[in-house]
Amino acid sequence: MSKPTLGRLQKVGLREAWTSESSDFTPWLAQEENLSLLGEAIGIELELESQEKDVGPFRADILCKDTATDDWVLIENQLERTDHSHLGQLLTYAAGLNAVTIVWIAERFTQEHRATLDWLNERTDEKINLFGLEIELWRIGDSPIAPKFNIISQPNDWSRTVQQAATGSGEVSMHKQFQLKFWTAFKQFMETSGSFVRCQKPSPQHWMNHAIGRSGVHLCSIISLWNSETGVKGPEIRAELYIDGPNAKQEFAALEEQKQSIEKALGFELTWHNPENKAMCKLYTRQNADFLNETLWPQQFEWLKQRLEIMHKIFGPIVKNMKLEAVE
Repeated sequence: MSKPTLGRLQKVGLREAWTSESSDFTPWLAQEENLSLLGEAIGIELELESQEKDVGPFRADILCKDTATDDWVLIENQLERTDHSHLGQLLTYAAGLNAVTIVWIAERFTQEHRATLDWLNERTDEKINLFGLEIELWRIGDSPIAPKFNIISQPNDWSRTVQQAATGSGEVSMHKQFQLKFWTAFKQFMETSGSFVRCQKPSPQHWMNHAIGRSGVHLCSIISLWNSETGVKGPEIRAELYIDGPNAKQEFAALEEQKQSIEKALGFELTWHNPENKAMCKLYTRQNADFLNETLWPQQFEWLKQRLEIMHKIFGPIVKNMKLEAVE
């Protein structure tokens, strides 16, 4: 058996691909496939909102939405090593835009700027997340140049989550700890099983969001002590499509017009929930499930995985193509 011929990686200077940050690198990064590459590196599905966003007398490079949470994500980039000027701009823009996730991309991070991001991540609350990434370019022989993002600094999700669950006395309730344990195990299951559905970071709450490709709509996994079918106490798990925002009712109606074909494609019926007194709407499938019994988690994880994957496949293309302009 012949041995395979292996190539040699060659590092390429950033200026070979992008001469200017503003006219070359920022437009490249703002393209959907490149934001997807960045999103894979930091574990967030990004949707472009604007480039060169005005913030008072300044202009932020890229503003995105986290499609799983609808939170703002601010991206600032530079084609050389980090400097104090960009750090100041980043914090100024974040404050002006009320961004909760801040992404700083550079060719190289100095030790003091990496330490600054680590320090901020340790001292800000769970609503603020700061990422520092170095970007590299590589090629093999005459192959096209390929970008690679390396995370230099990121939030400490575990310590943040425990802080979030703390009560006024500083203790984490047993039920919140259980919810966190369930979602931590479920996220690990989804990743090890190779599911394409992304899980947000586990939190001590009864739900976990999953991005579906646009803001205002996301998939959601639910564990509830109340039976949504009977309205009485009884544990269940659900997989939902959650719709929120100024056009939630219109988008729900548009989906409802396709109810028959949607449910046929899914292979199961949905509960279509459109409360009059709330802006949000949701479609969900449910199952009685004693999630308090950890020995039953493997079956429950598999059920949620199957439901989420088929819902993502069916609803993903539909909701990405039906986004309406906001109603004034």
